[in-house]
Amino acid sequence: MLVANYYATFTNKEEDMSRIGKNPVAIPQGVTIDVKDNVITVKGKLGELSQEFSNVEITVEEGNVTVNRNSDSKDDRAKHGLYRSLVKNMIEGVSKGWTKELELVGVGYRATNQGQKLDMALGFSHNIIMDIASEVKVETVSEKGKNPIIKLTSHDKQLVGQVAAKIRDFRRPEPYKGKGIKFVGEVLRRKAGKSA
Repeated sequence: MLVANYYATFTNKEEDMSRIGKNPVAIPQGVTIDVKDNVITVKGKLGELSQEFSNVEITVEEGNVTVNRNSDSKDDRAKHGLYRSLVKNMIEGVSKGWTKELELVGVGYRATNQGQKLDMALGFSHNIIMDIASEVKVETVSEKGKNPIIKLTSHDKQLVGQVAAKIRDFRRPEPYKGKGIKFVGEVLRRKAGKSA
């Protein structure tokens, strides 16, 4: 009986995974999609993105993009949901854009930018200066009484996430007081300090 229940649960999970891939992605106004030689190119008001794909077929019809897999093998099922998610992220990126916000928590922590150069004071002996990729727009917000914020915006979700992760790595939040660079809204697991 337990084995039967486990099998039913497992098959339902597989169906849920493929359900993501089966969902068509609506193409908003102002976005054009071109599929040629296993490469999908998405153009919109914020830029252009391309992605290679394999083991799936991508079709554009009646204002929707649909992704179909070639077989039910484990690899094809995995790529079905993956490419559908990537296409959705590309469409959303070129039409609305993606934003990541980082918060600097710590006394004397500051961030300023001049164009694509980000200057951060993070409690080290010297400031950290980082050149941000031209595809990512960087903005710093410093309000009195509030922690400084670094705001990153781009049409490429993978790139903006990569840049944000690199900045966070300069001073990861420590688990006692939470000092460091964290994503806005990120919940940190805190440890109790030594009791007196």
